[in-house]
Amino acid sequence: MVSLKIEDLPAFTRQLFTGDTFDRFLVQEARIVTFNAFTIDGRIRAEYFPDGDYTEEYSSWKMLRPFCFSLIRGKRLPESFSIVLALPPAGAESFTRRIMPDAPEGLVRGLYLNIRYEDKVCRLVTGTSLTQFTVDKRIEHEWDSAAGGFLKKAEIGYLEE
Repeated sequence: MVSLKIEDLPAFTRQLFTGDTFDRFLVQEARIVTFNAFTIDGRIRAEYFPDGDYTEEYSSWKMLRPFCFSLIRGKRLPESFSIVLALPPAGAESFTRRIMPDAPEGLVRGLYLNIRYEDKVCRLVTGTSLTQFTVDKRIEHEWDSAAGGFLKKAEIGYLEE
């Protein structure tokens, strides 16, 4: 786990809420506090899609981004927001195979980016969840490094804390 403090908040929030930088991630949960506190459970309600049109367990950020943007748009900054994004399962499995080719299938439950804005400071904290204990920490370390590389590629400045 690593904490990355975002240096240019306006540029970051533009990419987060109006760009496609984070669109491939799935939303575990989001909480946006403005004039009310809005909480989103990212889990898809399968019964809403009776024809099985949507097969993911969680909504993509691309799907929820416009709604979340509508909550923060305006003259006042939100009091706070937190968004937990996860790499889709296929991406997590591919990432695991690159780092540990001999790892058991399904070892990684999730690779997360926890975005937290509060007191006019935004941080991105990485997280990993494994289905079993392992003393090998390569996956965690590589995910931390990959998150920094992802931000650099998107030209999002940060300081590691």
